[in-house]
Amino acid sequence: MRTFRCRRFRDQEGQAFVLSFLFLTVLLGMSAAVLDVGAWYRAQRHLQATVDAAALAGAQALPDDPSQASSLASQYVDKNGGAATRSVSFKSGLTASDSVKVTATRTAPGFFSKVFGIESVNVRATATARADTIEEARWVAPIAVDEKHPMLQCKPLPCFNEDTTLDLKKTGPGAFRLVNLDGSRGGIGPTTLADWIERGFDGWMPLDWYYSDPGAKFNSSQVRDALDDRLGDELLFPVYRATRGGGANFEYLVVGWVGFVVTSYDIQGSKSKLFGYFTRVIWEGIQNESGGATDFGARAVSLVE
Repeated sequence: MRTFRCRRFRDQEGQAFVLSFLFLTVLLGMSAAVLDVGAWYRAQRHLQATVDAAALAGAQALPDDPSQASSLASQYVDKNGGAATRSVSFKSGLTASDSVKVTATRTAPGFFSKVFGIESVNVRATATARADTIEEARWVAPIAVDEKHPMLQCKPLPCFNEDTTLDLKKTGPGAFRLVNLDGSRGGIGPTTLADWIERGFDGWMPLDWYYSDPGAKFNSSQVRDALDDRLGDELLFPVYRATRGGGANFEYLVVGWVGFVVTSYDIQGSKSKLFGYFTRVIWEGIQNESGGATDFGARAVSLVE
């Protein structure tokens, strides 16, 4: 009887060893799979971030120069880890070639998976970015530009990078092309106007009618100091098509946005002027979805599905 018990215990010990070995093998295999799958997932997310940024970079040249857009997107991928394969293509939404699609693949090596004969896997990512005119803009400066300005009459786009002048002359009773960007009616203090020139209006400004700020407040030291600080910088100005009313009720119909670089100014009351040039800008804004915004070269870019 004692001999039987010893033999039974030895058999059970052998079975336990086999089961433990099998369990350990399965556990190691599962751990290896988790580690490798996690590494592959991180590789795919890194590639996705690269492709997203590449599409946004390429979209900045659209819709005017698809060739440059393709070059910008490809350069970004190359500078951020490269890709085993990549393709750049273009789509048309509201305008021709306003969207760029970037697709790329990379090889992600396996480590523990090699035990199962898996040397590597291919990870893939795709992103599409669109460039379009702006329906609502942020960080706008409060100086209105007449749509009839000669430099805004060039077709198909404004005459960029050519020296020109913006008159701040009276456009109506008490109106000197200063706009209440926040939609309010009446006077805005020169400190607020200066802040809107210095930093831009911290709010969303849709296409609409806006009240003029009465008075030639660009004569103030605050506005002059703000202009001094922004010399040589790109500013975003609202472009108006029509006016109505008078006095505190004088309004501008804003139909679009234009980039402008102020190089100097001449402040002399109602004869004040800004000197500089119009420029193409990529700006923070909500893209035009209805076709209502007029194209003056200011665009927003965003990722789309």
